[in-house]
Amino acid sequence: MSRQQFSFVIGFLIAAVWAIAGFGAAAGAVLAGLVGWLAVRVIDGDISVAGLADRATASRRR
Repeated sequence: MSRQQFSFVIGFLIAAVWAIAGFGAAAGAVLAGLVGWLAVRVIDGDISVAGLADRATASRRR
């Protein structure tokens, strides 16, 4: 499955959740998906938690 096809399926599923359960459920599903994606990236070593913390504190100092 290509990235475009996968993105279409994800978008369709989000729209279906929105239509069936409402906006809050769809927003919660998207947020849960983003948290899961971030957790897997951290576990795989693609993203470091220290790097994220440095970025967050650097933007607050500006």
